[in-house]
Amino acid sequence: MLGLADAHQVSDQMVITAPASRFILPKMDGTRDIDQIIAEIGQGLARPFVEQLVTQLDAAGLIEGPTFQAMLTKMRSEFDASPTLPPAATAAFVDGLMAQALGANATDEQRAEAAPQKLRELFDQYIKAALEKAENPSFDTLPKAIVAPHLDYPRGWQNYASVYGRLRVVDRPARVVILGTNHFGQSTGVCGCDKGFQTVLGTSPADEQMIAALRGRLGEALFENRFDHEREHSIELHIPWIQHVFGVGEGGGSHVPVFGVLIHDPSVNNGESYDGSGVGLNQFVAALKEAIAQLPGPTLVISSVDLSHVGPGFGDQVQLLGDEAKTVEFRNGVLNHDREMLNLIISRKPAELVAAMAWQQNPTRWCSTGALVATLLAIDPAEVQLLSYNAAIDQQGTSMVSSVAMAMR
Repeated sequence: MLGLADAHQVSDQMVITAPASRFILPKMDGTRDIDQIIAEIGQGLARPFVEQLVTQLDAAGLIEGPTFQAMLTKMRSEFDASPTLPPAATAAFVDGLMAQALGANATDEQRAEAAPQKLRELFDQYIKAALEKAENPSFDTLPKAIVAPHLDYPRGWQNYASVYGRLRVVDRPARVVILGTNHFGQSTGVCGCDKGFQTVLGTSPADEQMIAALRGRLGEALFENRFDHEREHSIELHIPWIQHVFGVGEGGGSHVPVFGVLIHDPSVNNGESYDGSGVGLNQFVAALKEAIAQLPGPTLVISSVDLSHVGPGFGDQVQLLGDEAKTVEFRNGVLNHDREMLNLIISRKPAELVAAMAWQQNPTRWCSTGALVATLLAIDPAEVQLLSYNAAIDQQGTSMVSSVAMAMR
């Protein structure tokens, strides 16, 4: 069977169809009717099969038309109706945590009451495990930027904890800017969010000063595709950690204001937006650098980064588990590539990183080159420190995703 879903996640439905449908789908680009599709494919393709497929896709909002447009309009209306984005990925994680801690018979009220404390306890456990043998378990001062993953917590906890745990005793920043990756959205360039973020630990308000500063320099183009943030996990997964380590401030104030932005891949079109009409990387970096220099108080930049994505789950024809020569060679190749690219970051050579990714055609599928490059260019660090590196393989051995914890000063 073939499962079809919406890459943009506007629709949350899936259509199950026969694998042979893969020959039909490329023809459904809006330039052909059903009869033309049948005529081009031939080979006994029956009209009822195509009609049924179209009906299923339309009902699920997986082809452009009134059903999909209604879903899109509703999603965008709900997005603009609230000053904050509700939790998605973090809510699902907390639901699982509560089910494990309280059992299936707990009420919604009991789960909601216990969730903040349980999540904080888990984060503290992560931090203790990650830093108990570290030579320097805390930073002396607030760094200019940190690098941490956007993996789910069970796979990425070591790197989250390695860097966030070291922030617990430093001065509180005036704001946090999170540079993430646009996994599902439609933006062809840099994409800003004018919302705050809500989690079980509270609400991090939008950084209105940063938003106003960047809007004044870049206009509404930066926020045109703000809806891309609706289900984007690369920003959201950092919010509970920020809330946990910095708290609400003295006197029961609010959480640190946050500005989230998604960065495209600069190796695709020399840093310009993919279609030439969106906000380019260099244009955004210049505006961000100027805003950080002019706004009051310290700014902490968080580079939300996952590195290599390899294995059968990503199309590689090699298993990840085992000691066979081919498997070991493949894993070592991935680790060596990560090491070479990370050395360019530690050496503060963003242009060389982009060039290397471009000519090698990103062989291990790094998904966050844009966030890393934008961070290096915007803060121009004097030092980049690697705190932790990890490559997580799922239990079935179908995928491996690597990530790091870093500090930039």
